[in-house]
Amino acid sequence: MILLQFSSAQGPEECCIAVEKALICFFQEAKKLSVIADTLEFFPSRYGLKSALISLEGENAEILSQKWTGTIQWQCQSQIRPRHKRKNWFLSVTRFSPIKPIEESEIEFEFTKAQGVGGQHVNKTSSAVRAKHVATGITVKVQSERSQHANKKLAKQLIQWKLNEHQSQQLNELDKQRHHSHYQIERGNAVMTFSGNEFKRLK
Repeated sequence: MILLQFSSAQGPEECCIAVEKALICFFQEAKKLSVIADTLEFFPSRYGLKSALISLEGENAEILSQKWTGTIQWQCQSQIRPRHKRKNWFLSVTRFSPIKPIEESEIEFEFTKAQGVGGQHVNKTSSAVRAKHVATGITVKVQSERSQHANKKLAKQLIQWKLNEHQSQQLNELDKQRHHSHYQIERGNAVMTFSGNEFKRLK
């Protein structure tokens, strides 16, 4: 499994919008390459996403991750601040090493009815999954309109990520890299450039 973190790098709201738009393009490309891409965590902003953690699996996952890792540039007049002079917005895509797999026997799963939006299907089926790592007590909950099996898979992946963070604390290099990636971004050497509100790819 490969992990990619899309981040606005503490940039303004326009950078958060760019993160959301970039993710849409990313998932479309992943689908074309038959790469399984799942969102493990995301942090919304007012108009977009501050960051999102994506897991990749599949024969072409390596190719896709290499293609997207780096700085992404969006050339566009701000839609929320029309008079703003700045027209270049940036986000970062950082790759992290695969997490050491944990055995399913190490996790307790509980299946419940999902709550919130989603209509009758969500409320009537036990598709929500609460997963607990027995040894550490780390708990996550995943719910959507997808199947119980799909939510169970995402819950296990998220447990793996949180277990890694738990074990590493602040001394682990992976944890340091993820933290610093929110503050460091290389502007002027973009691996991809998009233009306009329609987010048209230029390179």
